[in-house]
Amino acid sequence: MTHPIDPVELAAALIAVPSVTPARGEVFDVLEAALVPLGFAVHRFLAGDEPVENLVAIRGTGAPHFGFAGHLDVVPPGGGWSGDPFVPRIEDGLLIGRGANDMKSAIAAFVAAIPTRQEKGTLSLLITGDEEGPALHGTVAIIDWLEERGIRPDFILIGEPTSENRLGDTIKIGRRGSVNMWIEVPGTQGHVAYPHKADNPVPKLARVVAALDALHLDDGNDAFPASNLEFTDVAAPPGAPNVIPGGASARLNIRFNNLQRGTDLVARVSEIAEHEAPGATVRALISGEAFLTPPGLLYDLVVSAIREETRVEPQLSTGGGTSDGRFLIKLCPVVDFGLPNATMHKLDESAALGDIRSLSRIYGRVIAKAFA
Repeated sequence: MTHPIDPVELAAALIAVPSVTPARGEVFDVLEAALVPLGFAVHRFLAGDEPVENLVAIRGTGAPHFGFAGHLDVVPPGGGWSGDPFVPRIEDGLLIGRGANDMKSAIAAFVAAIPTRQEKGTLSLLITGDEEGPALHGTVAIIDWLEERGIRPDFILIGEPTSENRLGDTIKIGRRGSVNMWIEVPGTQGHVAYPHKADNPVPKLARVVAALDALHLDDGNDAFPASNLEFTDVAAPPGAPNVIPGGASARLNIRFNNLQRGTDLVARVSEIAEHEAPGATVRALISGEAFLTPPGLLYDLVVSAIREETRVEPQLSTGGGTSDGRFLIKLCPVVDFGLPNATMHKLDESAALGDIRSLSRIYGRVIAKAFA
């Protein structure tokens, strides 16, 4: 039996609290107020120099331990909305507001799905305010908190918006890794009329870019598409048209599958950069490694619940962006499943009221099956 929480009303209450990343404070108050009457012990803590807030809510003891993970922070709304992005409104069957799709509605749907009684096992919510930002003090800090207390879920469902064309058509069983790199090629500034007195870094950088653009990483496998390198910026210091710049730079991102490792990719790019432009330097930030949850109980729980509610056969995918599953896989099997994602991060972000309520019923089925 579930309690009388309307997932749409709770989602609207969460949207009504601006929580641009990093999130803390009032938006967590709203969630805590919904969880405490359900018997959860709610633990909140701050982490990082620009503190972000994290919440771990736990009910019950022993096995199985089913965890739900998500984030309350949102991306900045930007201009051009048809209304205030933090004043939720319902129009034409849609809940509109920043976070409606990614992912306050999913958190509300899960809370509304929680049964009033739990005969066995442990149910937890792992909610961060640092997923849309650097993600340095969010889920990583939650994992540290759990490990310090000897708490380890058996499986985790993340409520990211994974569906494509209709609710239930896609779940994420893994994610590609991601690494950003910054290449700096030094030179010596000088007058274009006296090139022998300068060292132009632009042709050297062009050779680096060409070599990396031609690089074939792999062909992918049954679970993942091919790894992909994309340049996102190429620049030289601005100056007069008759000045050879003193340096040039490029920025790139590689989304990679489980045939690659982030550190190996950094080493490979560094080797190519040094070969084409001796003295070039490469800085890198590995956001996460590729991961894959093998078939098992968590697959079965989520897929069967989706089938029963929607009559849809979900596609098992590793495409798209990354999620905090890249951290949580350290603890246990993880899958992502949530709303259709057509409007996430967009102007007038929205979620269909019917989808929110149907998602809550799916989550309810998953919980029931997990503790059967």
